[in-house]
Amino acid sequence: MCGIVGFTGLKPAAPVLLQGLERLEYRGYDSAGIAVFKNHKISVKKSEGRLKTLCDLIDNGNGMDSTAGIGHTRWATHGKPSDVNAHPHKSQNGKFAVVHNGIIENYAALKNMLIEHGYTFVSETDTEVVAHLLQFNDDGDMLSTISKTIRQLEGSYALGILNAELPGDVYAVRCASPLLVGVADEGNMIASDIPAILPLTRKILYLNDNEIVRLTAKKVEIFDLDLNPLFREITTITWDISAAEKGGYEHFMIKEIMEQPKALSDTIAPRIKDGDIQLDGVSFDKETLQKFKRIHIVACGSAYHVGVVGKYVIEELTRIPVIAEIASEFRYNNPIVDEQTLVIIISQSGETADTLAALKEARKRGATTLSIVNVVGSSIANASEHVLYTWAGPEISVATTKAYSTQLAMIYLIGLKFAKELGTIDSAAFSEMLDAIKALPEKAQTALQTAPEIETLAQRYAYLEHAYFIGRNLDYAVALEASLKLKEVSYIHSEAYAAGELKHGTISLIEDGTFVVALSCCKQLQMKTMSNIVEVKSRGAEVLLIACENEPFIENHLKDVDHAITVPSTHPLFMPSIEVIPMQLLGYYIAKARNCDIDKPKNLAKSVTVE
Repeated sequence: MCGIVGFTGLKPAAPVLLQGLERLEYRGYDSAGIAVFKNHKISVKKSEGRLKTLCDLIDNGNGMDSTAGIGHTRWATHGKPSDVNAHPHKSQNGKFAVVHNGIIENYAALKNMLIEHGYTFVSETDTEVVAHLLQFNDDGDMLSTISKTIRQLEGSYALGILNAELPGDVYAVRCASPLLVGVADEGNMIASDIPAILPLTRKILYLNDNEIVRLTAKKVEIFDLDLNPLFREITTITWDISAAEKGGYEHFMIKEIMEQPKALSDTIAPRIKDGDIQLDGVSFDKETLQKFKRIHIVACGSAYHVGVVGKYVIEELTRIPVIAEIASEFRYNNPIVDEQTLVIIISQSGETADTLAALKEARKRGATTLSIVNVVGSSIANASEHVLYTWAGPEISVATTKAYSTQLAMIYLIGLKFAKELGTIDSAAFSEMLDAIKALPEKAQTALQTAPEIETLAQRYAYLEHAYFIGRNLDYAVALEASLKLKEVSYIHSEAYAAGELKHGTISLIEDGTFVVALSCCKQLQMKTMSNIVEVKSRGAEVLLIACENEPFIENHLKDVDHAITVPSTHPLFMPSIEVIPMQLLGYYIAKARNCDIDKPKNLAKSVTVE
């Protein structure tokens, strides 16, 4: 959630740090701060609130001539948001300054030990423990001091560290929390995510867990815990810096909604060759797939909703039982997974703490793991046996759209490839469905044309207190995501229900003017869903229908709803990719009408790196 930056180079560091922090604002934060060298000491400036407060406090870094420093945007975990709890934190003697993402799980025991040795604490954070621990372990050799310190830490952490006696050096280490290095002629940089580094360079070094990096203005050195030097290939980022900016759109969210056809094409097209699916070297033959008696799809939030779609799709195609599970519940349920289980892990960032923990639990129990992530070199990617990347590009808005859509595409490709290997579908059906997947980008582009109509509807329903989404089968799976999109960006109370469950309690909430969105793209269940629509209409609900175009049954029942949005039809198993688009647009335009902070909704963060 938090953002880390660090820079050492041939120009003042403060402006670079502030620019980097600005590009990490999407991660969610409640305070910000920087530390730079000054007169053989470390000068720390920090404040609660938005980054602008810090910029005003230090006059945008003017007059801060140090060419090395570290910065941080904090999302509170230990200790309330405040100036004191903001990062960076200094050791008691002022020699070390630290910024930290993640959670030090054994901080209480370490804190008690340090207090017994005479250390005092000024903040409520777990991070201050690290700063004091560096002082406690200081043996005059910075790399050795860091190594001893991190061997004592339990939990997840990405650390940026300064030593007052080594002006110009920036140190960093990571464990289960994102951190990477940017390499440039005018200096070197660390950051939690790529957008912070792009103004300086496109040359990136990825760090693995428990690796220590030392940056100077001209050199980057990486070491393992035993301080053996390591070699790391430079990765060149191919997407342009404009991909991390709004590109003329009012918000990142609408920009990313509109980017979905391209993101789908980038994810799908390279995987379809010569009439077959090639999954980047991930290959399960028939014998291996027959070994799997069940499949678990484990994820959080929108990625979990992809998993719910995946349950329907993969079960239908392969006839293997599939369970979609919330990652934060999985590891505490004593899950029944073993060598006959495939666990599919889904995470946009590849750093989601609960999902990473579930992955490790699955591997410990002998399951085969396959991860779907959007970030190369992320913790989940590194911890998985098999990895497939969604090539969605950077997603800045906290509310996911194009990452969700590309995850769906990967689920379709996986399910269809598995079905072919198992022989559970014939060649004609395989070819038909492969063509349908290839056509998804074009269909998505057509679905985006509903935007003006939805924007008009949003004006009507902008000040609702409650909204309900209903659907059956795959429509219900999409309803879950549609409801989440509305509530997370507009703050309207919203719920999704399987339409057949209405009579089991939910219908008691329906009264005059209640807004109900009914998804009915599942053709074989249209009649059932329409009966549920009639039920809520008879109790005064205003109904927005989402359906496939040119469906005679739907056209004959338009009189039974207040509004209808139609989208292009595709193979029934892949309709979620199309019908979710007007739902994303609905959430966006209602939030816009309510003047919400769309890209940074309150209390939310892009990458949830703590439990």
